[in-house]
Amino acid sequence: MSDGIFIGGGGEGYTEQQFLSLGYANRHGLVAGATGTGKTVTLQILAEGFSAAGVPVFLSDVKGDLSGLAAAGSETFKLHDAFAKRAETIGLDLEYGAFPVTFWDLFGEKGHPIRTTVAEMGPLLISRLLELSEAQEGILNIAFRVADEQGLALLDLKDLQSLLVWLGENRGDLSLRYGNISTASIGAIQRRLLVLENQGGTKLFGEPSLELDDMMLLDAEGRGRINILASDQLMGSPRLYATFLLWLLSELFEELPEVGDPDKPKLVFFFDEAHLLFDDAPKALVDKVEQVARLIRSKGVGVYFITQNPADVPEDILGQLGNRFQHALRAFTAKDRKQLRMAAETYRDNPRFDTEEAIREVGVGEAVTSMLQKKGIPGIVERTLIRPPASKLGPLSDAERVAVMASSPVAGKYDTTVDAHSAHEILTKRATDAAKAAEEAEKAEEEASVAEREYKAGRRYDGGTRVARSSSRKTRSSDSLGAAIGKVVMKELKGTTGRRIVRGILGGLFKGR
Repeated sequence: MSDGIFIGGGGEGYTEQQFLSLGYANRHGLVAGATGTGKTVTLQILAEGFSAAGVPVFLSDVKGDLSGLAAAGSETFKLHDAFAKRAETIGLDLEYGAFPVTFWDLFGEKGHPIRTTVAEMGPLLISRLLELSEAQEGILNIAFRVADEQGLALLDLKDLQSLLVWLGENRGDLSLRYGNISTASIGAIQRRLLVLENQGGTKLFGEPSLELDDMMLLDAEGRGRINILASDQLMGSPRLYATFLLWLLSELFEELPEVGDPDKPKLVFFFDEAHLLFDDAPKALVDKVEQVARLIRSKGVGVYFITQNPADVPEDILGQLGNRFQHALRAFTAKDRKQLRMAAETYRDNPRFDTEEAIREVGVGEAVTSMLQKKGIPGIVERTLIRPPASKLGPLSDAERVAVMASSPVAGKYDTTVDAHSAHEILTKRATDAAKAAEEAEKAEEEASVAEREYKAGRRYDGGTRVARSSSRKTRSSDSLGAAIGKVVMKELKGTTGRRIVRGILGGLFKGR
């Protein structure tokens, strides 16, 4: 089958070879099974197959094992004899080889830095990331709306923090238009942002942000590059991990053009530890994932969820995963047996064996598989020995990783953070200008007060000259009128309008000079 990826051969005496059709590879898939049953190797051989077919791949390396894709396997490897025997059993001419790999890392340690901006992630995903309540999420939506209306670019966490401070200071006016803005809720959001900072979240947000084209590259031989996200450290913040991957999937959905049903995918996206995406997720977020999964295949993107149990994936999403690789499930409790039975019921029966029993009994490196066939019809379930990988099984050394990064087509592009002029800088300048204007107004008010006192003192003492009685009465009358007018003028000058007038006069004088 020339247009497919070779998966493996039959187990338990069945020798029929299994292929994943490239034409249906963008209709998503599932790799499931208990810990230690061979999911990582299945993920590795799928990445190899897509790369060899000219399809770029994105996957996360949770345990650090998948970096070996960048190096060729070896006959000196301790499992070589077992691999050679399996290759002979399934009819595979095993040839070792390395694949083109680009390493990425949110923390910039084991790969090229990968970033997005606060604005690109949006209020829904940031609310999920910060575990905000409904009221707090509402305030975050107000913040994003105000930022749009006032042209405040939200690039990094400093921008969001400064905007929330400004929101609190102006909550009186803003509440009339957008609804109640509680300082307590703003404080709660700020505390969550502080926790995110402590978890290293500041490195996720900023510029230069990721360009999706850099994840869809081919090498000189036409093989798709395998993008590996170092996730062993990231898994210490599981919500950050899941939110980032969902953001990346959403960006692909929003930016890529429609391509219909291509001969092969434009990109294949593997979502490891998929249960982290759905644990305690609000309905709005699950609905968004379902929408993306349903529609992104028309953009030429295939999404494969990797998890321990199919029950980790919501039923509406599970129904869209046409290509299945089910490794062994354990059934020690009543709940386990129920989930095993439900998993077996999602397959098209094979009269040669009992699917439920097969899922429970398959060995390490063996799986129950079902791939889409002509017209997108699910194939009959088969027991399949997964083919051995051509690349190295296990992690690269630090020196090997550094060498791969140095030869990467994006080497140096994302290494230096750019602190662009954005909301934080704009709001800081506004605060500085306001403080300066207030200082000038206060100074003008003091000068006006001194002038008033000097004027009154000058009218009280006329240098010893005594005027006529009639003139004196007239003068006193004029003085009284003048003093009254002066008091009114000074009173106005002390007010807000007066300050503006004084600033306008002073500004005019200095401009004239």
